[in-house]
Amino acid sequence: MKRIVVFTGAGMSADSGIPVFRGGNGLWDNVPIEEICTAEAIQHDRLKVIRFYNSLRQKMLACQPNDGHLALVRLEQQYRVEVITQNVDNLHERAGSTHITHLHGELCKLRSSIDETDAVDLDGWEQQPDARHPDGSLLRPFIVFFGEGVPNFPKACDIASTADIFIVIGTSLNVYPAASLLRYVKAGVPVYIVDPNPIDTSGIGSPVEQICERAAVGVPILVDRLMQQQDN
Repeated sequence: MKRIVVFTGAGMSADSGIPVFRGGNGLWDNVPIEEICTAEAIQHDRLKVIRFYNSLRQKMLACQPNDGHLALVRLEQQYRVEVITQNVDNLHERAGSTHITHLHGELCKLRSSIDETDAVDLDGWEQQPDARHPDGSLLRPFIVFFGEGVPNFPKACDIASTADIFIVIGTSLNVYPAASLLRYVKAGVPVYIVDPNPIDTSGIGSPVEQICERAAVGVPILVDRLMQQQDN
């Protein structure tokens, strides 16, 4: 069975009502990054950081997977599909995708303040400020803050190297190290990009086709094509 690796960014979930990070009333246009998305921020004003992610989590849980998420699930009928996402929402999971790697953390989990990889599930949307991990440390959002390492990046690189087809959805390919995943895609592997905005593909050493649509429209179009190819 051919393997498709899908790399998704904020544009994947924008059609579900989750705001992107920059531009068009994005998250970082309204709240300074240094106040809610750094290790220093949670040390300086723990309550403010926790309230921000509680609010974001509450909004996420009110959203539903869009047609783009659902189309990727359908793709699993004929391909082995691995999703690598920069998104911290759980819409891929709720849609039904079965192989998902989160690069930047997960809103529905909290992590130890000592061990960046030791996370626990959060029941509901609200983290209590004084909640503690079993290791005794204060829990914090399971989010990779700016300036922190990306623990799942080596795993994602390994997955990217196995792709027979590589799909990029809703990301500008400007956020590193995540954007460098394309360097691990084998030469000659076809790359499809679904995004309404122009993407610089000059550094991609594979044949590239862009579908200039938002995710909820473009992903079903691409999935239909790929499934038809398998049928033939």
